[in-house]
Amino acid sequence: MALDEASTALLTQLGESGLPPISDMTPEQARSLGPALAEMYGPGPDVEHVVEPADAPVPVRVIVPGGTLRGVVVYYHGGGWVIGALDEVETLGRTLAVRTGCVVVLVDYRLAPEHRYPSAVDDAWSALRWVDEQVETLAGARVPVVVAGDSAGGNLAAIVARRARDAGGPSLAGQVLVYPVTDANVDRPSYVDPANQLLVSRAAMIWFWGHYAPDPAQRGEPDASPLRAEDLGGLPPAAVLLAEHDPLRDEGQAYADRLAEAGTTVATLLVPGQMHGFFTLLTLPGAAVGMDFVVEQIAHLTS
Repeated sequence: MALDEASTALLTQLGESGLPPISDMTPEQARSLGPALAEMYGPGPDVEHVVEPADAPVPVRVIVPGGTLRGVVVYYHGGGWVIGALDEVETLGRTLAVRTGCVVVLVDYRLAPEHRYPSAVDDAWSALRWVDEQVETLAGARVPVVVAGDSAGGNLAAIVARRARDAGGPSLAGQVLVYPVTDANVDRPSYVDPANQLLVSRAAMIWFWGHYAPDPAQRGEPDASPLRAEDLGGLPPAAVLLAEHDPLRDEGQAYADRLAEAGTTVATLLVPGQMHGFFTLLTLPGAAVGMDFVVEQIAHLTS
């Protein structure tokens, strides 16, 4: 179906602002977009408390809702490994925490091009290991741990889930992958479809990859393109959320298919009429559909 009216209106508004496409920006210019978008969302729901533990190996923001805590969600934000900050995803984190009854740990991994691949992966892994060691402190009990993320953050969540398998831990209850980057191949049908050149386009993804992993040989490594891992067996149950008008749609579906073929339980939802980024654009009606799916899946994974 066509892109929904709310997304079309947002793109029109951004176009009228005179901003160039991401692929024509410097990283600094692209990073200025996040705070402006975050202002649209408001502060999010009230929670018990928000802390930034000084002993974490990577900067993290821990969001604790009230009531009995049923799990811990380690969340990696999107932004092509180049943009994104904790302040920009706190509203999302608060919403997830309140709706799931889970502690949400937002991870502030290092960004490219100042810190190129595999810096983000190493930080994502360090943060997960720290969370696993601190679960009782964070949640008051040994509750299930889920990794989650959108776009580049979905890439990191998928990679640390595989690392945890290979390292014999931490034990994960599940992985929630929101339109994840799983492959550096930018010539899939969804990448070249003119209807998908929207907030994030094929050109934007080429720009992101160029800053994150400028060496083409590195892009094929499983810690950059998790779809290329030889063995995807023995991984935790997965929930995969995809958008119809997204260059990354095909690789996200391919990853979900490979997980299922390897014996992993996979729940997949493709949301029609939505573009890449819809899940974190909290004012869009489509975001509510995506959030309902993610909340339902986290409830299932932590039950």
